[in-house]
Amino acid sequence: MNHKIKVLMVDDEEKFRETTRKILNRRGFDTVMAADGPEALAKLTENPDVVVLDVKLPGMDGHQVLKEIKKRYPRLPVIMLTGHGAMPSAKEALAEGAFDYLAKPCDIDLLASKIVDASKIKGLAGAIDEKKVGEVMIPLAEYTTVKENDSVRVAVQALRDSFAYRISTSRLMETGHRSVLVFNAAGEMTGVLAITDLLSGMMPAYLSASRPSMADSIRYSPLFWHGMFSRAVKEMGDHPVAALMQPAPQTIDAEANLMEAAYMMLTQNIRRLVVRRAGRMAGIIREQELFFEIEKILQK
Repeated sequence: MNHKIKVLMVDDEEKFRETTRKILNRRGFDTVMAADGPEALAKLTENPDVVVLDVKLPGMDGHQVLKEIKKRYPRLPVIMLTGHGAMPSAKEALAEGAFDYLAKPCDIDLLASKIVDASKIKGLAGAIDEKKVGEVMIPLAEYTTVKENDSVRVAVQALRDSFAYRISTSRLMETGHRSVLVFNAAGEMTGVLAITDLLSGMMPAYLSASRPSMADSIRYSPLFWHGMFSRAVKEMGDHPVAALMQPAPQTIDAEANLMEAAYMMLTQNIRRLVVRRAGRMAGIIREQELFFEIEKILQK
């Protein structure tokens, strides 16, 4: 790195401080050490770019130190270190303005990358204004829904009806949702029916069954395929939605960051997530919503 990032490391474990300092310095960081809260606050005058702060400190704990740092230097990013099993404390730190939190013992590569990320936002007014998942999701009331025992015919019509332009607050939304949400009689979401599920449901079982190699030329002949699509659609039309739907999407909290949503979609090869707020389903976030945010950021 061209500019040495100055890191203020606050931890009461001397061995941890020294070991971390040596490793970070070898990686090109300029590391300043503090053993407790008052010493850390005193060393803020050395203008660190990032603070790495342990939650558990003697006397003045990490939460108190974080609050004081944010009073004096609101844009100074702080990464909290927390012991395993202290997740509520870590989430509290995020609400208090921490940039992120890591569990101890932390992977040094992850810590170094988080320090670099945090240093990039120092002094940037827009960085703290990044939207959360709940701000870009489609509210549940605006999403097309059907019941488990509804027929595929009903679901197809509902999906077709969603293919109409709707005005959003900041843009003209794309047509349709490409899927409908499926609920049971108790009002609980149990699945999703997408266009790909309809295509899969149309396929006759014998198309995927093993067959002699000599049947290939017959299977792919024009005569073989003639009328098959229409017959399959009509046969599928009266099936219940529950027979074709895929399981309900995974969930993400409304206060989660957009990068977390993008990471879940990419690593798990999924296109949408159920958004929950206060334990209840609040909406859906899809890859399209992330795309719109990408476009907005690039236009700024």
